[in-house]
This record gives sequence, C-alpha cells and structure tokens, in this order.
Amino acid sequence: MTLLEGRDLRKTYRLSRRNSLDALRGVDVAIETGEMVAIMGPSGSGKTTLMHLLGLLHSPDSSDGPAPELRFDGTDVTRLSDGERTKLRARSMGFVFQSFNLVPTLTAVENVMLAADYAGVRGTPARQASLDALDMVGLAERAGHRPMELSGGEQQRVALARALVNSPRLLLADEPTGNLDSARSGEVLAMLRRFNRDRGQTTVIVTHDPVVAASTDRTIHMRDGLIEEEPSLALVA
Repeated sequence: MTLLEGRDLRKTYRLSRRNSLDALRGVDVAIETGEMVAIMGPSGSGKTTLMHLLGLLHSPDSSDGPAPELRFDGTDVTRLSDGERTKLRARSMGFVFQSFNLVPTLTAVENVMLAADYAGVRGTPARQASLDALDMVGLAERAGHRPMELSGGEQQRVALARALVNSPRLLLADEPTGNLDSARSGEVLAMLRRFNRDRGQTTVIVTHDPVVAASTDRTIHMRDGLIEEEPSLALVA
C-alpha cells in the first residue's frame, strides 16, 4: 500500500530579482507503507527540498507546469489549508535533523514533550509518552539531563525519541548521522532499522553516506532536481 505519492513536484527558490534556483524540476515519487528509503545525491541535487515537500514543511510550486499532487494515505495534501497541513504533520509525521535541534535549557524529557504538545497531548499523558519514547532509544535514565550533559549520540537519540513520541505514520530524517562518529552513527542507524522492522515505521532518510543508504530497502538517486532513472534489468544483463 502506498503511503506517500508525489507527482510533478516542483520547487524554485528566488535568490534575487534576476536569479533563481530550480531545486526540483518535476519529480514523481512513491513511498510504500513500512518501507525504509534513502534519498541520495550530490549537494544541490534537490534531495533535502524533496524531503521538505514530503514532510509538508514546504509546498510544491503550482505555476509554470502541471498541477502537482502530493498524496498522504490517499489524501491530496496540496488541497489542504495551512492549519490542516500543520495538524497532519504534527500527528502523523516525525522529523530528525543532522543538528539535533534540541532546546538547550530543557531536559531530555522536556524536549521530547515539545512534540507531544505540538500534537495536542499535554500534562501527564505527554510526560509518560515522552518517557516511554526515551526508553525505546535507551535513554530512560538520562531523561532529566540537558543537552549539554549528553554526548552527540545521546542527543540524536533524544531527537529520535521526540520524532517517535506521537507514533507517526512517517519518519523523515535529514542526514541523521552527519554529526556523529562511525560508532554512534551505527547505533542510530540500527535503531532506525529496528523501529522500521518491529513497528512497521515508514522511514525516509536523506543522506550522502553510502553505508546509510545500503542499510535501507531502496535508494532514490537525485541529480539536478530530478530523480535519476535506474538501469533496467534488460540493459544490465
């Protein structure tokens, strides 16, 4: 079953009055429920822009071409209001970024609770769900520590717990191992793979690391704002 499907996804960034950047130039993409997919490509290929569109952080351009479609669980989200998109993102999607994006003055559990609050869950239920999420990533005993008291690997696991606290249908990770050494990268990657297999967690990872890509079910290769065609079996044989 297809969870996420985009057609004719385009995005142009206006850099100045005369200059613009065509980040996406008409992309068709489909992600199946329970799939773990990597998006790879050189700098400027459009891979992060594609993730931002899939995660409803940005909207595809609707001018200068066919009307874009982006369907999440069958619903064309390009037709939703900003408020409806925000609710869908908060309740059905989780995000992990390279820079962790933790609030330095809050404890680990309080950082995770921010995502629960964003989805409308507060008080004791939010705290318990956040503690459970920290336990899933092996940080139950570090719940009261602030980011500066945690290692880089532990901070990324807090960020992962925050992404998972609302049991999202879709997890999107942008270079989740980019700031970690190889050992800590392996730990985070193993957790992502475990949650994908044990919980059926649909996961999309933007990465430049072939080791990360090799651990996923499928790799989408991008270049110059387009998805590169995979060679057919007939051509390879």
